[in-house]
Parts: sequence; structure tokens; C-alpha cells
Amino acid sequence: MVPRSGTNSHPYAYKRFGFTLLLIGQVWLHLIQGKTCWQKISEHLFKTGPAAMIPVLLANFMAGIIFTIQTARQLEPMGVINSVGGVFAIAFCQELAPILTACVVAGQISSSFAAEIGAMKVSEQIDALYTLRTDPIDYLVLPRVLACSATVPISIVLGLVCGICGGVFAAAQFYQLQPAIFLDSVRNSLKAADIINLGVKGVLFGVAIGTVGCGWGMTTYGGVKQVGESATAAVIVSGMAIFAIDLAMTLLFGDVIFGKHN
Repeated sequence: MVPRSGTNSHPYAYKRFGFTLLLIGQVWLHLIQGKTCWQKISEHLFKTGPAAMIPVLLANFMAGIIFTIQTARQLEPMGVINSVGGVFAIAFCQELAPILTACVVAGQISSSFAAEIGAMKVSEQIDALYTLRTDPIDYLVLPRVLACSATVPISIVLGLVCGICGGVFAAAQFYQLQPAIFLDSVRNSLKAADIINLGVKGVLFGVAIGTVGCGWGMTTYGGVKQVGESATAAVIVSGMAIFAIDLAMTLLFGDVIFGKHN
């Protein structure tokens, strides 16, 4: 159940976490039952995809340049500058690009969701949905979460491509490394499993971004000030969730827990 308005006390952080965890279960239950407003999904697909793409591409392009310069600076004295693409693939493509992209998206989308739904909550528009026998999860939450889970993986892939372009530019411009050599090193270091891993991360990051934004919006009480606080908190919690998911996947699929590295 979505909490109703009418309380004078701001919910404690642990209650918001608890509600958001329950919200994840409700989202997937309603999805399985086919309860969603499909007309709203296209609207949110644009907001979470094309409308949020420019900062993602710029951030990854500049990060690719910075990472390549810093890596090549260490490899050049050792005479292995041709391996900069491999190091780039292992570190940037597998970890930095997806986390950077997800955090940029969270800064735009999670705060937007929390502000929009929070404003509806404090103005009692969500209570009006109940009066109209419309479930807020079907109308407000599920379309947003589905949109995020669909567009974040695409944003990660496009951001990764932009980051590689930045790496190619930096290697050629500052270290006279041919683009073909850089790209061959990247291709030899990346495996099909790494691309699948990026897709899985993207879906999980998208679910976290959408659910946290909606959950913090749904648990907003008070007035305009509290709406702003919820939007800010949603960005912070989304970022923490992104790193927690990445850590869990690294431990599970990085052969750390099962000891396959021995």
C-alpha cells in the first residue's frame, strides 16, 4: 500500500528504505499481473532516454579522455603504450562507464521522479487517484520504473561508445597511438560476457533509480521544502544503491565469493 497523507511527522529514513524495498516487490507483482498504464511509458521513455542523453555522452567522452591520458602516462615509461586499450577496456568499459552513466542518469531522473511524485503527494493528488479508484503504483510508479530499466542499459552502451571515442582521441592526439591499435586492444580484452554483464547492470541500475525516486516521492510529507529534500535524498540514495549493486555483482561474478580465482 502507498502511504496516505495526513501525518504531521516526517517519516524516518528506515521507514523510507522499508517502503522502497516493498515497492520493488509491488512493482514486479503488478507487472506480472499486467496492471500498468502503458500510455505513460512512452512519455517516461523519452525523459529517461533521449532527454537525459547529452550529459551522459559528454561525461563519458571526457572521462574516456582523462582515463586514457592517466593510464598512458603510466604505461609509456614502461614501453607498453600499445596496451593502453586493454587497460581501458578492463577498467573503463567494465566498471567506470556503467557507474558513471548510472550516476549521471540518477542525478537527473531520480530527483525528477521524487520531485514530481512528492509534489503530487503533498498536494493530495495521490489521494485523488484513490478516490478515482486508480492505483498510484500502476499509474505513477510502474511506468517510470519500466522506462528506467529499459533506457539505462541503452544509455550505458552509448556512453561506453562515446568513452571509447574519447580514449581513441586522447591516445592519437597526445601519444600518437593509432586508433586501430587502441581499438584492437579494447576488442581483445572485452568478452561477450562483459557486454551481457553491462546489460544486466543497466537493468538493475534502472530499477534502482526508478524505484528510489518514486519511493522517496511517495513518502514525502509537508510542503515545498520537503519536496526539495526528497529530491536531493533520492539522488544520494540512488547513488548508494548503484554502488551496492555493482559491488554485489563484482563479488558474485568476479569469482570472489566462490573462490574460482585460486
